[in-house]
Amino acid sequence: MATKLPAPVTLGLSPSFGFGDRTGLATPGHVASMKRAGKGIVPMFPQQSIREMARTGRQPKDVMNDALAGMVAAGWKGKTGADADHLKTPEDVDRTAAVGFPFFTIDPSGYVDRHADNYNEATLRTKYEAVRSQISWFDLYKGKSIKLKTKTVINLDEQTLMRCAVKYGIAINQAIVLAAYIRQVAESNRKPYEIELSVDETDQPTTPAEHYIIADQCLRHGMKLVSLAPRFIGEFEKGVDFKGDLKALRKSLADHAAIAALLGPYKLSLHSGSDKLSMYTDFAKATKGMFHVKTAGTSYLEAVRVAAIHDEKLFREIVRFSRERYNTDKATYHVSATLDSAPAEKDVASVVELEQHYLERWEDIRSKKLIGFTNGGRQILHCTFGSVLTHPTLGKELKHVLKTHQDTYTQVLEVHFAKHLEALKAGM
Repeated sequence: MATKLPAPVTLGLSPSFGFGDRTGLATPGHVASMKRAGKGIVPMFPQQSIREMARTGRQPKDVMNDALAGMVAAGWKGKTGADADHLKTPEDVDRTAAVGFPFFTIDPSGYVDRHADNYNEATLRTKYEAVRSQISWFDLYKGKSIKLKTKTVINLDEQTLMRCAVKYGIAINQAIVLAAYIRQVAESNRKPYEIELSVDETDQPTTPAEHYIIADQCLRHGMKLVSLAPRFIGEFEKGVDFKGDLKALRKSLADHAAIAALLGPYKLSLHSGSDKLSMYTDFAKATKGMFHVKTAGTSYLEAVRVAAIHDEKLFREIVRFSRERYNTDKATYHVSATLDSAPAEKDVASVVELEQHYLERWEDIRSKKLIGFTNGGRQILHCTFGSVLTHPTLGKELKHVLKTHQDTYTQVLEVHFAKHLEALKAGM
């Protein structure tokens, strides 16, 4: 008789951490890291975006069942959330709600004007006139001034409002419509639910004024907003540590957290959270523990590390193939690595050295303290996960290695994520 799997639950304002799993085999390692270092943080073991499901050939039911079964097998007795990530359409909602996801991340990034910060006044006015009829809130905020607890003052002058309307106006409308649909589906199923709004997938940071308007409008329209992911300042590239001015980031995080406390409260969410160890403590401190962090690609990278340890030939094939696919697959990711960032597989004789180029961590030479991940090779592997996992032989061989050496995979994930969780806890 099949074991009945527990149902994921809503987590509210508890500090939470999302463990994305692109192979369906990572949850035991995620559980091990939570047991080791996660006290005080609540996990979301089932988490995957619609885009990742498409690239790995998985369905929402596969994501849910693999994570919950892995959780039970690893002896996790606590609760878990479950994140239906980066939803864009009602169909996305239907597919994920049907298998019990209670946490819905709305992603209206396709409606964000990614060039709005660069428009001069004449262009900005022209762009604003094009969307004006769809913006209902302009006069509500015009001339207002909001003083945050950080002593930052948000001045909602005409130009600030026009830029927000052009940049985020249509995206806000789309998010509100999709949130209403989520509510309808959840209520018809008599299921609890909560919503995260993601506006982080753009090159241009979300200003405090934009954050205020986005959140205020969503809340005014009844969105059950539990967390919001702005685009923070600095660079949050895939697979590597934060790049930028940490002092400036601290100030910015404090302002965003103050807005979340003022309007909500709701949590601040960090997407592209994998490997951003240098800023985790500041993030947890600024939010006073009211945060959500998402990771995904880093668990895949640790899967490739298992291949490096146990099957050198497969590891080399994955590196070679990933280099072939990188320039195509990186199109939808925020990365800066080029193929010149790491040597070709054939030019590196030692598998240990090849692992260092593509997976290894950056440590302080004297203290050996882990201070970040910087390898361009990590981004090459990170962006090509879908091509590898759906490859007729490489994907099957990698999963075979992981199943054969599940203990190794669990161990490397435990160590890897314990560092993430400990850095967050240091700020709580």
